[in-house]
Amino acid sequence: MNRFKTFLLMTVLTVILVGLGSIIGGRSGGMIAFAVAFVMNFVSYWFCDKIVLRMYGAREVSQQEEPQLYGSVASLAQRAGIPMPRVFIIDDDSPNAFATGRNPEHGVVAVTTGIKRILSRDELEGVLAHELSHIKHRDILIQSVAATLAGAITMIANWARFAAFFGGSSDDDEGGGNIFTVIIFSIIAAFAAMLIQLAISRSREYLADDGGAGLSGNPLYLAGALRKLNAGVARNPMNDANPSTAPLFIVNPFSAGGVRSLFSTHPPIEERIKRLEDMAYRR
Repeated sequence: MNRFKTFLLMTVLTVILVGLGSIIGGRSGGMIAFAVAFVMNFVSYWFCDKIVLRMYGAREVSQQEEPQLYGSVASLAQRAGIPMPRVFIIDDDSPNAFATGRNPEHGVVAVTTGIKRILSRDELEGVLAHELSHIKHRDILIQSVAATLAGAITMIANWARFAAFFGGSSDDDEGGGNIFTVIIFSIIAAFAAMLIQLAISRSREYLADDGGAGLSGNPLYLAGALRKLNAGVARNPMNDANPSTAPLFIVNPFSAGGVRSLFSTHPPIEERIKRLEDMAYRR
């Protein structure tokens, strides 16, 4: 169900993008909007891993430097049937982890120094299994494309409102809709794109939880890790994190509560833990 939901939401994002371009510039506008998204997706596909690793100052480690961490990743990768990912460490006290890379052959797993301090070996394996599940199912590519499409929609919507206010709009076939249509649709499109991106991210997190629980052999490993990570991030959020990379992390790197939690890139921690515990008790 989550896979079908992801496909459906990606389709809707594409339709919104092309529709927004068409309203602004008619048929040629729709084609231009699609071309913009294609170029942005091309860049994110080839360089997403390098960009995010440099953004957080991550350093690659070898088996000699981190034998336990490296060994756990190697064992889980073999179990998952994917090539050994590169392993990186981020010098940050906030406990978190993420995976990146355009496909399993170029997979990367990164963990913070904070996560190594607060998790047991089993709990860390649960987290690593979750991240390898992302790599196995190419979630990084899916989330990167979703983020790029949503970003393109927001960028074009902002430009459309600016142009409508200050440049007017023609009513011919190739000139798009009138000023009110452009303004209203651009606002709706940008908000819908944000919600769809969040929904895609949440769906992939549930799938990675399920896959990680199977890889580690015990859903309670990941459940226990999520409980500790939630408390750890609340005490020590990664406030210098880039919001555009938040969906990559296993838990939201920002401390979010109340209304802000409705717009979180991650499902509620309590719901994730409950699903994992139910899975363990059904075994």
